[in-house]
Amino acid sequence: MNVDGVALAVVIALFGLVTVMGFMAARWRRPANLESLHEWGLGGKSFGTITTWFLLGGDLYTAYTFIAVPAAMWATGAVSGFFAVPYTIVLYPVIFFFLGRMWSVAHRHGYITTADIVQGRYGTRSLSLAVAVTGILATMPYIALQLVGIQAILEVLGVGGESLLARDLPLLIAFAVLAAYTYSSGLRAPAMIAVVKDLLIYIVIFVAIIHLPGLFGGWSSIFDAAQTKMAAPSAANPAVPTGVFIPGPTQHWAYASLALGSALALFMYPHSVTAALSSKDRSTGRRNAAILPAYSLLLGLLALLGYVAIKAGTKPVGLDGKVNPQLVIPQLFEDHFPSWFTGVAFGAIAVGALVPAAIMSIAAANLFTRNIYKAYLKPDADDAREAKVSKIVSLVTKVGALMFVLLLDKQNALNFQLLGGVWILQTLPSIVFGLFTRWFHRWALLAGWAVGMLYGTVTAYGFCTACTTRPFGNSLAVVPGLGDAGYIGLTALALNVVVTVALSALLNAARVGNGTDITSQSDYFADVGDPGVRPVLAQGEPLR
Repeated sequence: MNVDGVALAVVIALFGLVTVMGFMAARWRRPANLESLHEWGLGGKSFGTITTWFLLGGDLYTAYTFIAVPAAMWATGAVSGFFAVPYTIVLYPVIFFFLGRMWSVAHRHGYITTADIVQGRYGTRSLSLAVAVTGILATMPYIALQLVGIQAILEVLGVGGESLLARDLPLLIAFAVLAAYTYSSGLRAPAMIAVVKDLLIYIVIFVAIIHLPGLFGGWSSIFDAAQTKMAAPSAANPAVPTGVFIPGPTQHWAYASLALGSALALFMYPHSVTAALSSKDRSTGRRNAAILPAYSLLLGLLALLGYVAIKAGTKPVGLDGKVNPQLVIPQLFEDHFPSWFTGVAFGAIAVGALVPAAIMSIAAANLFTRNIYKAYLKPDADDAREAKVSKIVSLVTKVGALMFVLLLDKQNALNFQLLGGVWILQTLPSIVFGLFTRWFHRWALLAGWAVGMLYGTVTAYGFCTACTTRPFGNSLAVVPGLGDAGYIGLTALALNVVVTVALSALLNAARVGNGTDITSQSDYFADVGDPGVRPVLAQGEPLR
């Protein structure tokens, strides 16, 4: 495969641009002192509606999203691909419901992570630790998947070779630069770069959705081709069709549960919360819940490009000669656009990997620093020490994600990210329920979390596709008592809630102590400038 020199040059130029912006971000709204988690890890909680909109868009709609959603549509159709569109629509009313309360209590007490909020509400380090560890474990493979997006465009560009150096050097360079400007600028770097990333993505998708259908006979012809492919016998098992064009009655619960479960899970991820808590006031997040659905329109159009690729006869063959669905969108652009525009599209995807990877590594580092290092190892750590540890841990998480992809089959990163979605959903009762009521007992919440984690992990292992070689390779399993396949994470959450409610009733009736709540009702409605609100904890004050 020949290297597309023009497209590669455009990608390098865009990468250089965002690199400069990443380092310049350290001077953006620079405070007197960057050496605190509130400044380095939350951007000083200074971002307004527009900046937060770009930051959340860059955070939630990742490079892997833009690669994987249309790839799933191309390979197996709507159930595995298009469910991402309704779940992002369902998501925003959900977060509108609780995001204001989460921001207010975090602002009032100087909390940085969801585990901080749980610790303050229930006064129990064990439940806080469970939330923190789950968040870190769920985030690590998510970071690794951003590499898959970069690898896809490099492979289609023809960048690679037999040697380890030729194949992996571009990734090493990209993540070394990412690590450098994240270390230097913290959350301000991805916030600034997200503006460029999102504008590029919007331009690329709207041009593609207008130009490509005209080349292939319009949408009617495209949908006919997709329906024909999905109805054809599967190459792996001729007894079943290739995929699902429109889900039938037997797939309704799978489709709906994937959408609902994914919507409930997304703002449990540490990177989503980090971006939301960086806003400057209570209303910013709620306003963004109203305007972020614009990205859902973008995602829907992007998903349909998977069907366009079917009609176009796109052949996503990697440098190893094997069919790789993850290459379908880069290959579609490579085949049907001039090199300079292909470079713009590939550059948008590459930048789309750097923004969420930076936020994810910062969020995971904040969890480790506040809820493991400070809670258990050095309770008297001051602001500067916290910031230093978090910077170092953010580097470690990036290196870990890079090694995961370089040394292991990239399918493992995908499988563990699917499992991470099941896991992170089990933190919802501890995080969200506590924002509204103290009725739920801390030990019941911990028991519910453990039951959900155990059920979800065991079921994901036992009901995966090709279990003998790739455990945890599927998100669906038959729901007990229902008979239809459904999202494992949502079933696990249902068990989690049942256990939590039942045990809370028993423990409350027995008057078992429920920890010390250092928050008050007014804390959940606090806004910037309210009397008594502390933007940060006093230096050296332990997190209770």
